[in-house]
Amino acid sequence: MTETNFHRDNHYVSCGYLKRWESSPGRLWMYRILVSHEKVPLWKESSIRGIAYHAHLYTRIVAGRESDEVERWFGREYETPAEEVMHKVTSNARLTPSDWTVLVRFLAAQDVRTPARLVEFMKRWYDKMPYLLESTLQESVKTLESMKAGQSFPRQDSSLVTDFPFRVTIDVNPGDETATLRAETVVGRGLWLFAVKHQLSRTAAALHEHRWTILSAPKGMKWFTSDDPVVRLNRSSVKNYHFDGGWGSKGTEIFMPLSPNHLLYTQVGRRPPSRGAQVSLDHAKAIRRFIAEHAHRSIYASDQDTHVLKLRPRTVNAAELADEKLWWSKWHEDQTSAERKLMDGRAEDQDRSGKT
Repeated sequence: MTETNFHRDNHYVSCGYLKRWESSPGRLWMYRILVSHEKVPLWKESSIRGIAYHAHLYTRIVAGRESDEVERWFGREYETPAEEVMHKVTSNARLTPSDWTVLVRFLAAQDVRTPARLVEFMKRWYDKMPYLLESTLQESVKTLESMKAGQSFPRQDSSLVTDFPFRVTIDVNPGDETATLRAETVVGRGLWLFAVKHQLSRTAAALHEHRWTILSAPKGMKWFTSDDPVVRLNRSSVKNYHFDGGWGSKGTEIFMPLSPNHLLYTQVGRRPPSRGAQVSLDHAKAIRRFIAEHAHRSIYASDQDTHVLKLRPRTVNAAELADEKLWWSKWHEDQTSAERKLMDGRAEDQDRSGKT
């Protein structure tokens, strides 16, 4: 693969999706949530291709080399099929069952691939990983003991073994009948991308069991979108709600704007309104507030929406913004170094086991 066709800049919100909010050819209005100074303009008309991406966000290290197969997989399996369907949506054309499948698949991919979900993933797994590694080792010991007793086990999916950034080391002391098992992994890009592919290939099937619709904004109001556009809402009242709803959790509302006038929507376990139904003014205001509050760092719109500032006030913090930019500038180098170290060690283990 040559440098010219390697996907280095990975858009975590697809350009084909964002163009539904064009304010002029190839551009839209962007509102930044974290800024360095109060004098930063509230809205900036920006190039769609120049926003909502990070360099090497999805790059993997495969056989010691950089691979953009995850980015290509997103494009081939989710973004490209959705292009035609989203055009049909915004044209209010009839949708076939396969069109609905494409839309729901696109929503699933858009839900799991954003930096906001990466941050959420890493926080959760830093807490869980010690327990998970310990339990995995205990299961491995049981499996080895059972195999020694003559039991057979089904073979694992080799792709899962290859993709999972995990290393198990067995230290045997000469003349000793016991051995020490050590497990290592890296909570970072490789583990996140493994989880993303697992969710989309397996867990996302639950989304297709729900009944989906497309809701219209009331006259004089528009839907905007964000850098984390899929909202999974659990609420018991106007003031009591959170965004941790599950793909299959009864009562969870799942929605994503598809254009300034179209919102893909379901509520798990309930029959939705008919397609094209116009929501009430109060309901639309609530949805807009949820979209704004759920945004991570940016809100995107087809015009300079004057209400966004009240829905999601900006944070002015130059130090926090600088720290975040520095983290992303080191992202690829840090992740690649950690992944290579882990995978090189695993390769050495395999070589040693092959020679014994």
